[in-house]
Amino acid sequence: MLELLRVGARPVSELWVAEGLDPSPQLDEIERLAARRKVRTVLVPRKRFDAAARTESPQGVLARARPLEEADLDDLVEGKGAGVPLLLVLDGVTDPHNFGSLLRTAEFAGASGVVVARHRAAHVTPTVTKVAAGAIEHVPIAVVPGIPATLARLNDVGVVTVGLDADAGATLYDLGPEVKEPLALVLGAEGKGLSRLARERCTRLVSIPRLGRLDSLNVSVAGAVACFEMARRRR
Repeated sequence: MLELLRVGARPVSELWVAEGLDPSPQLDEIERLAARRKVRTVLVPRKRFDAAARTESPQGVLARARPLEEADLDDLVEGKGAGVPLLLVLDGVTDPHNFGSLLRTAEFAGASGVVVARHRAAHVTPTVTKVAAGAIEHVPIAVVPGIPATLARLNDVGVVTVGLDADAGATLYDLGPEVKEPLALVLGAEGKGLSRLARERCTRLVSIPRLGRLDSLNVSVAGAVACFEMARRRR
């Protein structure tokens, strides 16, 4: 909510505040920004608020804003002044909590955009918005017809596509100078990982070294490890 009002890229028509909220510095800041942007603030009964929030454990403030615009994949590849592109490509991630966490990680690690498929994938919902903690206002999200075809397209225009695969022989830390080129990190679905076609179309397949006994990491955690390793190597 704070990032929505701070960034100001999307018009907000109305701000709902649930009755009975305890005073807090964050709520004061939200109301101050809303007043500055001339957004109408409405005090709403809690039952009506909870019905409209459409998320677990709503925090008492709801904005009615213009929907997010989809980013253009070509714009993300070109970088648009944001430096050498670093994209996060999600191949079948369907859990909204994982998607929200990955958006938050992508923003914090300085990724230039996130790519998701139009079907059989998580998209921005109230839950994703809450978990992302404002990242949706900063990270462009491109929605594409299919991930395998998109990887082939990225390869054709010179983007290195690096898939995380627990069975890969090379590790994330074995990557060489290609980490400083336009690069897309490709993460697979919860449980089954990368699809066969996505795996085949990645430029490189790498794993995260396992030092313990478990087979794999949660996809959002694996994405965080990979994003920050790329950020470290690019500095």
